[in-house]
Amino acid sequence: MKQSLHVLLAGAAGALAAYFNVLLIPLCVLAAVMLIDYITGMAAAGYTGQLSSRTGVRGIVKKAGYLALVAVGMTVDYLISGALLSIGIQVQVNYCFGMILTVWLIINELLSILENLGEMNIPLPDFLLHTVKSLKGRVEDSAQGKHFEEDDA
Repeated sequence: MKQSLHVLLAGAAGALAAYFNVLLIPLCVLAAVMLIDYITGMAAAGYTGQLSSRTGVRGIVKKAGYLALVAVGMTVDYLISGALLSIGIQVQVNYCFGMILTVWLIINELLSILENLGEMNIPLPDFLLHTVKSLKGRVEDSAQGKHFEEDDA
């Protein structure tokens, strides 16, 4: 029984890896930073005296919304690829919108983690905040098709 459960789980993991292809690692990173953000958010709420079950539920609903947003991006990718394929254009880029949304959400979560830590009076180096905010701007610029040059700072 135990061995058949392992085989089933391995098969399910393999099917998910094949389905998500290049998005598997970013989705795992997103899940990890969402969990860390939730934990630090609850800790910050407890630290500031604003902890409530409503706060926790809102956080969970927000994280579910993030996953829905990635699903929308993946659906857009699928529809665009399918439409282009139906008119005879083959595109080798898969999961473009899904990847951009996933990376943007990861960076958003990193900023939120830093904000949560700041609310708990944990000293944060300015360069870290600047770097994460810069990454967010670069992902947004890249998604909008803007070309950027390396910052001098």
